[in-house]
Order: sequence, then structure tokens, then C-alpha cells
Amino acid sequence: MTTTAITIQLDNDAAQIYTMASAEVRKKLQCLISLWLREFAVSPRPLTELMDEISEKAQARGLTPEILQSLLHED
Repeated sequence: MTTTAITIQLDNDAAQIYTMASAEVRKKLQCLISLWLREFAVSPRPLTELMDEISEKAQARGLTPEILQSLLHED
């Protein structure tokens, strides 16, 4: 898959979390953002509704808040 660098505005906390994350965690976050944007592009629904659906699917597949925190904070 070809990638392109973009710049997005984030709040300071989110930017710090991303910056301090390991390369593996940043790659996972990039994949999540890519998925969200693809879903948003093909869906006429509001972004919040789409994000809720993605969250529900992730939870149904076993992703818990604890696992997500672990993924975001692993070194």
C-alpha cells in the first residue's frame, strides 16, 4: 500500500501521545485513522455515528478499553 504524509491538527495531549508512541503503535494509529477516513468517505452518515459503529465492531471483536489503552501505551 502506498502512503502519503499529511498534516492534521490535534489537541496537545493527543499530539504528545502520538509523538511519544513507539513506531509500532504509531503504525497502528495510522491504520485506524485510514480506516475511519475510508468509512467516512463512503458513508453519508455523520462522523460521530460512524465512529460509534466502528467502536461497536471493535468491541464485538474483543477490543476492550483496557486493550486499547495497552496498545496506545506500549513501548
